[in-house]
Amino acid sequence: MNKEVSVQVKAKYVSQYKKGYPLILKESLSNIDRLKEEGVIIKLLDERNQFIAKGYFGKQNKGYGWVLSKKENEEMNESFFEKKLDAAFQKRSKFFGDSDTTAFRVFNGEGDGIGGLIIDYYDGYYVINWYSKGIYHFKPFVLKALQNLVQFKGVYEKKRFDTKGQYIEDDDFIMGERGNFPILVKENGVHFAVYLNEGAMVGVFLDQREVRKTIRDQYAMNKTVLNLFSYTGAFSVFAAVGGASKTTSVDVANRSKAKTTEQFIINGIDAEKQDIIVEDVFQYFKYAVRKGLQFDIVILDPPSFAKSKKHTFSAAKDYKNLLKDAIAITENGGIIVASTNCSSFDMKKFKGFIDAAFKESSVAYKLKQEFSLPEDFRTIPEFKEGNYLKVVFIKVEKTPN
Repeated sequence: MNKEVSVQVKAKYVSQYKKGYPLILKESLSNIDRLKEEGVIIKLLDERNQFIAKGYFGKQNKGYGWVLSKKENEEMNESFFEKKLDAAFQKRSKFFGDSDTTAFRVFNGEGDGIGGLIIDYYDGYYVINWYSKGIYHFKPFVLKALQNLVQFKGVYEKKRFDTKGQYIEDDDFIMGERGNFPILVKENGVHFAVYLNEGAMVGVFLDQREVRKTIRDQYAMNKTVLNLFSYTGAFSVFAAVGGASKTTSVDVANRSKAKTTEQFIINGIDAEKQDIIVEDVFQYFKYAVRKGLQFDIVILDPPSFAKSKKHTFSAAKDYKNLLKDAIAITENGGIIVASTNCSSFDMKKFKGFIDAAFKESSVAYKLKQEFSLPEDFRTIPEFKEGNYLKVVFIKVEKTPN
């Protein structure tokens, strides 16, 4: 049995924990000095020492741990973790049976009842993401649960809890058989090459599945497509498969060119006929304006925060100006796919950025479609910031000169 520490919750935070808020906030705890060792079980008590909930101590971003149960006598043991994983896997049963999509999320942190733990599936391989030393303490239980519940080719892990916010480089392989990389997985019939042994970024962001499918099926045919902050070119590949006349992928990372080329090749697309550019996106905007370039579709999916030699980008502060740059190089009647994974603002505020960008550009627009996380990225209403993804398809309606 894990060691338990009782911690008192400040009065103004009691009600939100009783209503199901899962993140244990540092500022909500009175006697925080009692928490010494990550991984201990925390019993949250009110000012009258009445039980509220229990969870674990693990530092993650602004949090000091996660609530796991409202039952005072429930133990955080092997059985507890197995039940949580089993319930999550059952909810994804249709994904396991889909031969056209062989990469998806099987456990999504607090959305499946254990904050700080994320597990992704890649065609028989499982990748466990640990977001604090606290949750990593329960590794034996999680691995045993996997062994009891599913058959797997191999299991890899990603430790994301370095104190400086950096990924801890390590031998990511845990058990089973090592993969021969790249592993080719499918998403709605399109192939991706993934590398589970190359640090935190394996090659594709699974949360954009429905957005990529929509671009392929509804928008790409005979269109010129600009994919900015393109990473390994997943949006570009789906656009090309959907019949785009030309894709242009722009990312500042040197590895993006080889990675994007590979994704085109494994899908039978001639990468030589696509533009794959290694450059700072903000410099590319200037180049495109100078050359008078215009695109039918512009995809904006920046990181929440990014820093290059000449630019620092924060989605919360700078997305409006990023949109203004995109508007300038989008054809009349074209589409901007505006996306952000920043959890510090909601869809309403994001649409406010969109509205301000178009007004300041003196351009009309129409909102066509919007997306949040797909169903395998389960969230709970008590933790709205967990539903971080916001994507809006915007039609640009420029007034002809």
